[in-house]
Amino acid sequence: MDKVCAVFGGSRGIGRAVAQLMARKGYRVAIVARNLDVARAAAGDLGGGHLAFSCDVAKEQDVQNTFEEIEKHLGRVNFLVNAAGINRDSLLVRTKTEDMVSLLHTNLLGSMLTCRAAMKTMIQQQGGSIVNIGSVIGLKGNFGQSVYGASKGGLVGFSRALAKEVARKKIRVNVVAPGFIHTDMTKDLKEEHFKKNIPLGRFGEASEVAHAVVFLLESPYITGHVLIVDGGLQLTM
Repeated sequence: MDKVCAVFGGSRGIGRAVAQLMARKGYRVAIVARNLDVARAAAGDLGGGHLAFSCDVAKEQDVQNTFEEIEKHLGRVNFLVNAAGINRDSLLVRTKTEDMVSLLHTNLLGSMLTCRAAMKTMIQQQGGSIVNIGSVIGLKGNFGQSVYGASKGGLVGFSRALAKEVARKKIRVNVVAPGFIHTDMTKDLKEEHFKKNIPLGRFGEASEVAHAVVFLLESPYITGHVLIVDGGLQLTM
């Protein structure tokens, strides 16, 4: 089986850390992002044999075209990581409908589309591994993040159901649910205010989440699992 890993949202944050770790472990990595120049820069940092692709995960044809291009240039995708995501914090009564749609399309529908596109090849080769990046907010909820929480909570239900559907084809589907991690998404947060509720007393690093993602990608007897990586935050929520 080819060792090709597609990382959607792989140009920054957790996705980029996953791509770096997978490259070091000898996988051929496809970094997929909306901005092709940024994706190319991230792929260039990995060394030779890795490529960048542009894709809007909320658009079905974009996703399908991207998988075809990856297969043409790198080989069949048998490891998939869905790390593309956005966040727009707001009380529900103040949230615009277009922001709701954007959050759900990127965080939930996008992963559904990429998983479906990956299924054809994975079923043909009787094997594959998928990790979707959720959030502890999707499990516990948080003030001002009802729509974001819905998108990430829906990802858990989707992933567990899909794990049941494809297990007989030797395809595994898991979720990693991070807490507060040092990424672009959290750069404007006042860390001192939030870390007092984290038992380990600090925000996590993208590389720490990446190790959890790769563990699930490579674990042959784990499927339908949600691995929380949050420094114990869920214990206090």
